[in-house]
Amino acid sequence: MEQKIKLPENIILIDVQFLNTSVKDLKQYFEPILGRDLQEINLAHFISYLALDAGYQEGEHQTQVMFVYDSESSKLFHTQPTDVKEDLDGVAFDSQWGEFSFAAVPSEGMVTRGDLFTDLLQIVLESKDVKRAIIISDNEEYGDQVTEILQGSEGKEIIQFRMQESDNKLNYRWEFLPYTIMQSLGIRGDELK
Repeated sequence: MEQKIKLPENIILIDVQFLNTSVKDLKQYFEPILGRDLQEINLAHFISYLALDAGYQEGEHQTQVMFVYDSESSKLFHTQPTDVKEDLDGVAFDSQWGEFSFAAVPSEGMVTRGDLFTDLLQIVLESKDVKRAIIISDNEEYGDQVTEILQGSEGKEIIQFRMQESDNKLNYRWEFLPYTIMQSLGIRGDELK
């Protein structure tokens, strides 16, 4: 008997290692320019900014946030809370954009982080329950596989957050991840003029 996994309409799939690298790089770049230490990221605010950048309207949305990690990326850098498994797995928060529940998905001992990420992405996109998928993946490590999966998907709203524009024409929406991270780190637009 085949058991089906019930997923909510909205999924946010995050590669923790990639997010950590992106946050670290932006922090190291902007702190000397701004002449100050940047604040720690409040994870609930970061997820809310992602949702807003992805086009959420106020309402009772149900969103599952999946953190894919390995033994080298079980903690979020410069973020509160920090420990993906201990602090976040099974936790949720409510906002005017609905409920966001967290799940920690380890790749340790099974497959690589990239293989697990692409497998989960495939499951998310094949689910009839999911209407919107928000993706933060490592495009340098396994980006071609993600692009191929996303390009072949139909009937879902897909928003991929990227550090840079793709060299290929994409048939799904993408947004610049640095803007969301910068806002979460407390960088104001007037500081960059």
